Amino acid sequence: MIKAVISGDIVASTSLSDAGRELIEDALKELLEELRKRFNTYARIFRGDYLECVVPKPQDALHVALAIKSFVKSIPVEDTPGYKINNRVKLFKTYGIRLAIGYGQLSRYNPKEGIIDGEAIYLSGRTINEFSTYSKERIVIKNTLFFVSNDATLNKEFEPLIALLDVLLSKATSKQCKVLYLKLMNNNEEAIASKLKIAQSVVNQHSTSIGWNAIEKTVKYFSEVIKNH
Repeated sequence: MIKAVISGDIVASTSLSDAGRELIEDALKELLEELRKRFNTYARIFRGDYLECVVPKPQDALHVALAIKSFVKSIPVEDTPGYKINNRVKLFKTYGIRLAIGYGQLSRYNPKEGIIDGEAIYLSGRTINEFSTYSKERIVIKNTLFFVSNDATLNKEFEPLIALLDVLLSKATSKQCKVLYLKLMNNNEEAIASKLKIAQSVVNQHSTSIGWNAIEKTVKYFSEVIKNH
């Protein structure tokens, strides 16, 4: 069966305070439950900063990946006790989480027993482990969003789109990312304004600044290509 698996690790998580890491782990659990309800995903967290997420409908994979990335970047770790800004923490605030979408076969998949095995998870996992920041003294980050499959043509088609999305999100503020996440979870601007207790004009401004129109079109294009693959 063809599936998409998203693997991800929090950038420079070991440099955050204990309270910050705890906040991230709790927030991830909340996020993954929301994604389960919305996309029927199955996900699990390791060490508090590494996740694996199976997306049953592969065409939803980019949508889910962007929801994860924007959500993580919006987590207010600066509000936690012991928060201190340094170069590694700045990397977390800039990139949040590194994600790889693996697209391919899953030979075994049983959410009830926690079994995920096959090409898709190997592809995503290898990509993330190759660039992992866990326990590294020096972190050099070039990319934080990847698509990998055994189809070279498909990889080549998505590479520039993924790279552009990566740049957009790395330049986005935490407030813009919060608005993006809520939009990706199918909230309109009026509802977002109510949730965040801000004016709808501010929501629109954040949406425009982060490039929502381009992101929405790219997510739809990805979905159409994968459905027709």
